[in-house]
Amino acid sequence: MSVERTFSIVKPDAVAAGQAGEILAHIEKAGFRIVALKMMRLTEAQARGFYAVHRERPFFNGLVKFMTEGPIIVMALECEDAVKGLREVMGATNPANAAEGTIRKRFAQNIERNCIHGSDAPETAETELRFFFSTAELL
Repeated sequence: MSVERTFSIVKPDAVAAGQAGEILAHIEKAGFRIVALKMMRLTEAQARGFYAVHRERPFFNGLVKFMTEGPIIVMALECEDAVKGLREVMGATNPANAAEGTIRKRFAQNIERNCIHGSDAPETAETELRFFFSTAELL
């Protein structure tokens, strides 16, 4: 295995609930190194651009509204097999189906307000990292 990078977002529900610190600590304890991190608030245009892959889905407008309702924390993470590893640490998208000890089992409210996003493939991670971070920020 080789060290790879992935992308993650602590979503507005978790930031508003004061859970960001615990989520970041959980990620670090799982062996990830935080390469870059920033708090920001997405504009509607940014949210529509980032989630454009879902634009034809019925949940798209609700997702955009949710992701723009408050601050988020975006981050670049690094470790061996980072994409797969983060998805295991996050747990299933629906917290009712998430394994015990995962971030979503502990912090997510429901399938829509599920506290964290993580890239689903190395190629997606690269695209998502470039959406939020400059080359200089990722060194």
